[in-house]
Amino acid sequence: MRGRNTAFVASFLFPTLSVLMLTANTLSQAGVGPKESIPGLFFSESFDDPNLPGRGWYDGNEFKISEKDAHAGPGCIEYRWQENDTRPTISSGIRRLIEPTEIVYLRFYIKLSDNWGWSGRSYHPHMMHFLTTENSKYHGPAASHLTLYIEPVNGKLRLAATDIQNKDAPHGLTQGPLRGGYNGKFYDSEKVLFDDANWHCVQAMFRLNSLDMKNDKPNSDGRLRGWFDGKLVVDRDDVIFRSTDFPTMKFNQFLLTPYFGPGLLPHEQTLWIDELAVGSKKIGGLRKAP
Repeated sequence: MRGRNTAFVASFLFPTLSVLMLTANTLSQAGVGPKESIPGLFFSESFDDPNLPGRGWYDGNEFKISEKDAHAGPGCIEYRWQENDTRPTISSGIRRLIEPTEIVYLRFYIKLSDNWGWSGRSYHPHMMHFLTTENSKYHGPAASHLTLYIEPVNGKLRLAATDIQNKDAPHGLTQGPLRGGYNGKFYDSEKVLFDDANWHCVQAMFRLNSLDMKNDKPNSDGRLRGWFDGKLVVDRDDVIFRSTDFPTMKFNQFLLTPYFGPGLLPHEQTLWIDELAVGSKKIGGLRKAP
């Protein structure tokens, strides 16, 4: 998979009046509210202010909080590219550690500017990732023992995985052969979904495959799922994410790192992210007040 190999890219925000108002409008059981009311929640982030490092995020220090474009609450994070950029000119890529787990769920809201354009290739922009316990807390996502991708590509929702760093491992690569130094397996929605400038809810799930240690082979029972505005659009239950080289591998790191490869940004454009949450059980969407 085309990408970069860079090291840029349990505390919570204390309740405020705006958070309490948002909590009152969440879905029962699934919506993001107080931590104790959401089974399996690792963290939730409303991007209502720029103090992300104070809430457990790291490896980034500049954040643009938009107060006029938020999906819910008083703010959301804004990523804006100027012409010929790769990384956004405002808002850093950033990471957050989570409790090691073999199954992980993600929920976020995303809005693309009305002039949004794609790379013109079958890859990019990259946007969000999960890394595992087999790499360090500052390891770059492009060449790891396993990197998961959640991103819109040419209007479709893509879930993907790479494991470039395993090229010299005893059992080798699990995500396809290297081509031009990169590899990857891609799982896209059938239809174009991102085709307007509205807020949309994206949810994803990944579960590591089990291992047959007696016969020294992986089982094809890893799973991934993707939802768009509540509709299941990607669903696979036959995925191999790891080999027996990594019997203790678990997901333990989330990255928010929007990025276009060199020469792939079509023009100046912006995206916004809001109401992001990660957990070990599915997290539903928010219900906004009438």
